[in-house]
Amino acid sequence: MQENEARKTGSHAAGQGKFALVEIRLPVALTFAALVGGLGAGIVGGLAGAPEDVTKIAGLVGGWWLKALQMTIIPLVAALLVLGLVQMIHAARVGKVAQRMIAIMVAVQLAGGAFTSVFMPMLLAAFPVPQGAEAFLANSPKDVGKVPEVLDFLATLVSPNVVAAAAETAMLPLTLFFVMFAVAITRLPEVEGERLLGFFHALGNAMLLIIGWVLAAAPVGVLALAYGVGVQSGGGAFAALGHYVVTVTLMGTFIFLLAYLVAAVLGGKGLFGFARALLPAQAVALSTQSSLASLPAMLDSAGRLGLRPATAEFVLPLAVVIFRATSAAMNLAVVYYIAALAGVEVAPSVAIAGILIASIISLSAVSLPGSISFVVSIGPIALAMGVPVEPLALLVAVEMLPDLMRTLGNVTMNVAVTSAVDRGAETAHAAT
Repeated sequence: MQENEARKTGSHAAGQGKFALVEIRLPVALTFAALVGGLGAGIVGGLAGAPEDVTKIAGLVGGWWLKALQMTIIPLVAALLVLGLVQMIHAARVGKVAQRMIAIMVAVQLAGGAFTSVFMPMLLAAFPVPQGAEAFLANSPKDVGKVPEVLDFLATLVSPNVVAAAAETAMLPLTLFFVMFAVAITRLPEVEGERLLGFFHALGNAMLLIIGWVLAAAPVGVLALAYGVGVQSGGGAFAALGHYVVTVTLMGTFIFLLAYLVAAVLGGKGLFGFARALLPAQAVALSTQSSLASLPAMLDSAGRLGLRPATAEFVLPLAVVIFRATSAAMNLAVVYYIAALAGVEVAPSVAIAGILIASIISLSAVSLPGSISFVVSIGPIALAMGVPVEPLALLVAVEMLPDLMRTLGNVTMNVAVTSAVDRGAETAHAAT
């Protein structure tokens, strides 16, 4: 049964080949150097009394780049939501093994989001954001921080005009609309569904090309933005970045540890044996920072754990495509960090909405480079929770550090979920 399901999934994936998304990359090392250089130049300029016009020009250049980055968020998220959700719905239709896998994935994302929503504010209360970090909000609107009433919040869940919602960057009604749109596509005749999917693939590719051009200029944009931050914050900016990296990484560590619990409780694997079998895959994950590049090593780890090849060859490739276990937890952590910077109080209703949107986007966003998924995945969550997105333009420059935990947690959880699916399928087979 599992081998048949794997063949069906493979055929479906092959059919998706004509809709492949373009690949783009952020010049990571150069962008990080621009961040450090811009902050350093800003600190020196502030101490030396550099002309105010220099700061204004830097703010203008950085603002252009930031706005160019923001303008792609809504259309790209719309395309990726529809494509990812349709892909996940098709996968769920393959059979009970796929349904079990998706159920575990959803539970992991919700658990990660809930953990971050509870513990990230507590962590930031115990270890506050360093002084001077407020300078990261220099390009943010001044009217953030208003906490909506529960009824007002619920009233925003549905918009009578999706175009107006997009113009207002109202992510809650937009997300709900595109979830329903994706489900509707799967109910259409095949020809009509393929036409709509073709449109969203073309839209996604066009937006990715634009964001690729924008990210190619990231060193210039980040240098300009960082200069203004350095002038205002002094050395506090470097302390804030280090504080940010540590706190966000800790939220991802929860998912990493949760993977061992999933393997032990749901997969029936001993902790020591699971840890030993995962070491090669984890080494590849840390060296490549790519779940896709770690796939052969994950398959090898699954074999070391005694998982059936049919299960591993079905679950792991699909997990690489539609499952990023750490995303909900770490993406929400970024949003909560910016909320702390901006003094935004996150109400319980808003926190719940953030968990749901973070989980939906994490499970539906097709595989993209980390720098792209950072902006595309976190931007909508921040917008939905009333948190400014502008600091993302600088935080993306240090994403390569938390990304180590993202990849490590994703790879470990992928194999843990595979062990749980394999055990569940074996139990179901024995019962019949």
